[in-house]
Formats: sequence, C-alpha cells, structure tokens
Amino acid sequence: MNPVPPGIILGAVALDLVLGDPRWFPHPVAGIGRLIGGAEKLLRRLIPNERLGGIMLLIGTVGTTTGLAWLLLRGAHLLHPLAGYAAALVLAWSCLAARSLHAESKLVADLLSAGDIAGARHLLSRIVGRDTGQLDEPEIWRALVETVAENTSDGVIAPLLCLMAGGPVLALAYKAVNTLDSMVGYKNERYLRFGWASARCDDLANWIPARLTGLLMVVAAPLTGLSMAGAWRIMRRDGRNHSSPNSGLPEAAAAGALGVRLGGTSSYFGTPVAKPAIGDPLHPLSRGSWQGAVRLMYGAEALLVAAWLCSRMIKAIG
Repeated sequence: MNPVPPGIILGAVALDLVLGDPRWFPHPVAGIGRLIGGAEKLLRRLIPNERLGGIMLLIGTVGTTTGLAWLLLRGAHLLHPLAGYAAALVLAWSCLAARSLHAESKLVADLLSAGDIAGARHLLSRIVGRDTGQLDEPEIWRALVETVAENTSDGVIAPLLCLMAGGPVLALAYKAVNTLDSMVGYKNERYLRFGWASARCDDLANWIPARLTGLLMVVAAPLTGLSMAGAWRIMRRDGRNHSSPNSGLPEAAAAGALGVRLGGTSSYFGTPVAKPAIGDPLHPLSRGSWQGAVRLMYGAEALLVAAWLCSRMIKAIG
C-alpha cells in the first residue's frame, strides 16, 4: 500500500477546520445514508431472514462505497495527476467532522445559554440519538459533552487514522460502517436482528480508535487547561461503564478531565434506559463543560497529526 501524501492529510484537516461541512457541498455521507435507506427497503422485501438481510446490507453498502471511491480516484488520476490529488483531498476532507461537531453543538449551547431550552432541545435532537423533548438544562449539557466526547473518536480520530493508514478509500469504508451503525444499529425490535452485523462491525472498527482517543484525551488534558490525572483515573475506572465496548472510554476520559459526571438515565424511542455513572461530580455540568470537551477534541486531533508527522519524518530520515 502506497503511503498517503502528507499534503492530503494536512490539507483535509485544514479544510475541515476552516470550512467544516458546507451545506452546499454534496457530502458523501449523505449519499451513503440514502444508499442505506433504499437498500434496507429492498432487502427487507427480498430476504425474509432479517439477520441475513442485515449482513447483505453491510456488505453491499461498504462494497459500493469503496468501489465508487476507488473508481472516482482512479478516473480523476487518469485525467491528470493533479485531478487525482484534488479528488483525494476532497474525499479525505469529507471524512472529517471536527468543525461540524463543534458548530452543531455550539448552536445548541448558544440557545441553552440564552435561555431557549425548547430550541436547544430541538437542535439537540439532530445530533444525538436519545429523546430530547423533556430534557432539563443539566441533561442537555450532559448530552452535549457525551456526544462531543464519543464523536471525537467516531468523527475525528477514527477516520483520521483510516486516512493515515489507507487514504480516502479506507476512510470512506469506515464512514460507511459508522453510518450503518447510526441508522440500523439500534437494539430495538425493528433493528435488533437486521442491524446486528452493522453494529458488530462498527464495534470492531472502533476498537482501536476509541482506546487511542481516550489516551490522546489524557495527554491533551493539561494542554487544554484540564486534569490529566483525572482523565487517566476515570478512564481506567469507568471506561467500561457503557453498553458500547468503545464509547465509554472517550466519555470517561472527558468526564475525568472535566471533573463531571456523565451517564445516567436517557430515553430512546420513549423507553428509559439506565446507564452506569461515568466520572465524579466535582463540578456541575455547564457551558464550560461543553467548551472543555471541544478543546479536548481539537487537542486529541492535533496530537494525532503531530505524532503522525513525527513518524513520517523519522521514517524519511532513517
């Protein structure tokens, strides 16, 4: 596998930090979502066995996504090497979500700070899976911190690792798996069997990134004005206090760094789900908690990029 040019990685990170996900840009993840929605309807009609249908959905979605990405990059390169480079840069940019996660969560935080709790609940429902209609202010801050922490792994560190390891094709394969999990990976009657393969594949794809994200957050904590000792202690103590084998680790690292308690009861599709507590309530959940989580996200991303650049330099010198 050819090494990914540093310009692709650095350019994608820069474009994400500056532009985020512009609404005018035809985002590949939106296309993946439409593919999943259409394929689900077709497979449910054609394959009575839900688990088998879900496996076919996983194979078809990931295969189609990677195949189209490879064809696009190959075709662009055949037109001109610069066209191939530009196509790779744009696809790599589309895989990163730090700026959009910051921007979308800031909209909620700003409404909540302004006292518009109804508006905050409505916008929050666009970025979290839980029911938001009855959340009070501390619960909204908790949801924001949890989603920023969890998506630091899913939306930033994991796709960035894939870009570094295999370029845009591997990163888009990861985005396909992650999108499948977000659409069909629920443990309810509709998706428990149909979404089983997608959920398990997402668990596997995020096993290394989640653990690396937790460690990066621990190192980033003192660089962002937070507690390194708290992040390390709570990640080790509470990192497994989650139904997901991965999500608890970045959430616990963030909770420890911030000195807040996450977890507790949340409602999904009208059903309350009790989750174990993560962290100690040394400080109340507030706008400052959300801001700290955002700083941790950017700090973790910066550390990963710096470590990757150092490894490339050492390899080049050697």
